[in-house]
Amino acid sequence: MKILTVSDKVEELIHSPALKRLFGDVSMVLGCGDLPFHYLEYIVTVLGGPLFYVIGNHANAIRKRWSSREEWQYPGGAENIDGRVVRYRKLLIAGLEGSMRYNDNPDFQYTEREMMNKVWRLAPALVLNRLRYGRFLDILITHAPPAGIHDKPDRCHQGFPAFVTFMDWFRPRYLIHGHIHVYGPDEETTTTYRDTQVINTYGHRVLEIDERRLR
Repeated sequence: MKILTVSDKVEELIHSPALKRLFGDVSMVLGCGDLPFHYLEYIVTVLGGPLFYVIGNHANAIRKRWSSREEWQYPGGAENIDGRVVRYRKLLIAGLEGSMRYNDNPDFQYTEREMMNKVWRLAPALVLNRLRYGRFLDILITHAPPAGIHDKPDRCHQGFPAFVTFMDWFRPRYLIHGHIHVYGPDEETTTTYRDTQVINTYGHRVLEIDERRLR
């Protein structure tokens, strides 16, 4: 299975008539935050498969689509999986939105304790996965990175220790995040932590997974 992952940067290569030709063989799209909703809607409309996503720390695109009924508006055709576990074909996927809290904006920013609470709330579904399928999770998508992996020293771009704990406990095959911009080819974007491959998908990446190894 081929998976297109996107975050943080609108790329002309993707937001173009060439999208279907270049990525028409992907089975699923994963969004890791800070992308305009019209961009996600374009991707899911052209490619046709499922698009699972989490929100980043910049909510401007959402605020512009605040309805008269004061309800959050989300991209059509895509599925927000923050705090949820979903199964697509044989893949088990979960999501955790947002970044480390760095100002007074209450939306999509979390303290370490708040994020750890979100991890705890996911735990029952992950344990059920283990009983049903023999593993907790295949892919965790996040916006922020884990602490000490691809993160930066400033408060906004610090990673969550909760994500390291998540990998220690639940051993996903992949943790895919955004948030950390990549400015050169020498920057590290893929790191192995225990059983998990941590991938910074700034812009886009294509991931290939052999489903025959899953149950």
